[in-house]
Formats: sequence, structure tokens, C-alpha cells
Amino acid sequence: MIPKERYLVNSWIENSAGVKETSFVVTPPLFVSEPKSENTLRIIYAGVPLPKDRESLFWMNVKAIPSVNKNSLEGKNVLQLAILSRIKLFVRPNNLPQIPEDAPGMLKFSRSGNHLKINNPSAYYVTLVNLNVGKTKVDNVMVAPKSDAQVLLPTGVQGNVTFQTVNDYGAVTPAQTVSVR
Repeated sequence: MIPKERYLVNSWIENSAGVKETSFVVTPPLFVSEPKSENTLRIIYAGVPLPKDRESLFWMNVKAIPSVNKNSLEGKNVLQLAILSRIKLFVRPNNLPQIPEDAPGMLKFSRSGNHLKINNPSAYYVTLVNLNVGKTKVDNVMVAPKSDAQVLLPTGVQGNVTFQTVNDYGAVTPAQTVSVR
């Protein structure tokens, strides 16, 4: 039988640097989630205007802390864990010049010493996964809009770049292969 536990749920927003963001209000910020129940969180932005020419990235944090029945735990060794879910929160302005599905095709790849440089001229964040240079897997990376990112390459790695991206629904897109300039 699955235990029917209550959870204390705490929610907040952080900026891309991981600092708590006071420009957002999450309601309710703290509540008790009962077994077999649903809860709705509302996110309200009340800060200065965000850029209108690109997406902005924030992180939604939801911590679920299980309730404790002290009577049933007496004399027992127990480990209880709180679960923290961190979810990307993109704020996308209206009327951006491209659609999000076009952003991966706009990426430009070049080599700079022992780094792979990825240029993203689009207005969207692009998360690259299953990133390979030649036959060598390298670290996944998220490239900010109108920005560059660099990935360290192991010594001697050469070849075309093969990658997949994560779309708006969290699905991994088909692999693409491009040459490095």
C-alpha cells in the first residue's frame, strides 16, 4: 500500500544566476498538499520590463517536504528527504522575428583552440544534448539568445558536430549534423 503523506510545498523563482528573484510572485508560496489532491501555483511578474527582442530565463523551484508522524518514528532510525524540482521558466515576448523551431538551424559552430564555440543569433534559448564532435561526446550546453557558449574539447578531437535539442515540450528533437568553421 502506498503511504498517504502530506507535503509542505514551498515555491520560488530564481534568476539565471541562481539568485532568488523578487520580481516574481508565486502564489501560494507555501501550502500543504494533501494526498490525492491537485494544487495550482500562479506566477506573476511584477518587475521592470524584460527585453522584448529575446527570451529571458528564470528557474521555478518547488520543494516538497514530507510530513512527519513523530509517534510512528519513536525509537526508529529514519531518513526523510525533501524533493526539490527545478524547472526552466522562459519568458517569451510576443512578436519575436523567428519561431522557436528555427533556432537550432541558425546555430553557428567554430573551433577556438581546444573549445567548440557555439553562436546563437536567434531570440531563443537553445539546449543542445547528445552533442558530439566527430565520434567524441562532449558536454551538453544551453546557449542564450544572441550569445555564444563554449564547450571544452578533449585533445585531438576533430570532425563534424552532431547534436539534438530540447524543444518547448521537453522532447528531444531529431539529430542534426553540421560542419565546424
